[in-house]
Amino acid sequence: MSRLDDLYRRVPALLMARRNLSRNKIRSGLAVLGIIIGVLAIASLGMFGTTLRTGASQQLGEIGNEITISPNFQEGIEELSERDVAEIRRVVVDSEVVAVRTDTGLVTRGQRQTVVTIYGMENPGALYEAQDGRVPDRLRQGVLVGSGTAEILDAEPGNTISIDGRTYRISAVLAEEQGISLVNPNNAVVVPVEDVNGTGYNQVIVSSESGQAANESAIAIRESLNEREERVNVFELQAITQGINQFFGILNTFLIGIGSISLVVAGVSILNVMLMSTIERRQEIGVLRAVGVQRGDVIRMILAEAGLLGVAGGVIGAILALGAGIALNSFVLDDPLATFQVVNFLYILLAVGFGIGTSVLSGLYPAWKAANERPVEALRK
Repeated sequence: MSRLDDLYRRVPALLMARRNLSRNKIRSGLAVLGIIIGVLAIASLGMFGTTLRTGASQQLGEIGNEITISPNFQEGIEELSERDVAEIRRVVVDSEVVAVRTDTGLVTRGQRQTVVTIYGMENPGALYEAQDGRVPDRLRQGVLVGSGTAEILDAEPGNTISIDGRTYRISAVLAEEQGISLVNPNNAVVVPVEDVNGTGYNQVIVSSESGQAANESAIAIRESLNEREERVNVFELQAITQGINQFFGILNTFLIGIGSISLVVAGVSILNVMLMSTIERRQEIGVLRAVGVQRGDVIRMILAEAGLLGVAGGVIGAILALGAGIALNSFVLDDPLATFQVVNFLYILLAVGFGIGTSVLSGLYPAWKAANERPVEALRK
């Protein structure tokens, strides 16, 4: 073994790669920039999808824990009876059952008036919270006013209002419903159930502790009420949340695919850098081969150079992506700490790994070409 070959083997491949890359800093810098952009694109788009999903989940609230039961109009069932409601209460476990009668009416306070939805409920506290005042466990007298209606009427607890000529005292103003609600209270008034005309109910809301409990309740209700005929329609709102999660999963994959295109472009840039580097160093590589340096050593050197470009670009891109995620969540969710979710770190690791892998793969052909160059021909040029 020659002294030069022995020296080459003792010098770490990474140090050799770093020296070679520093010969043309502008070219190497542009290659690293391509990796940075690719890693930033993949990680940022992945985190953007996570932010959208989190925002949608916040808007939906806990509707996945609720189911609604309504009459099956196609079978001629126009309302749910007291017997239906009693059966629903019997079969569900650890869930609140709220039977609802719905109507519309003209609400007046002084010179102010508005047409609103009127909900008749016995136990509205299972669905709503008070913004001002107190929601009773059982609504026997008085009314609950939605935040939008209260604003229009300039009303507050203790005030009196008139609904289609009947006078009520306001017990509470309900908290504004931010997400989706089956019986949205914002522009409505809740009255005692017996004050809404009718003997049956338009719908029944079942609120459970979890999505699984809601699903079990839905199964029990179908088996009980629809045993002989399809009397009721049971709609599980968990289906909405599942559909939304599936949609955002597809969206995330699509966004990451778009970001990956930039990394492919960066890989072409690294391929060009490595090819130019091996051409410029043809005679140097020829000397190394002539004194006994093996092909595998040459391949390792070139791949180490490509790997260094990928690592540098990946690390910088990951840092920038994390900063972009913090800014995005601060703006969209008003919560910068939402960036530090496990799934976001997985996106960053995926992007960095993809960046390094793309770099190494881009260096394969230049490494193979340099290693298989005949020393005699390389020294002639």
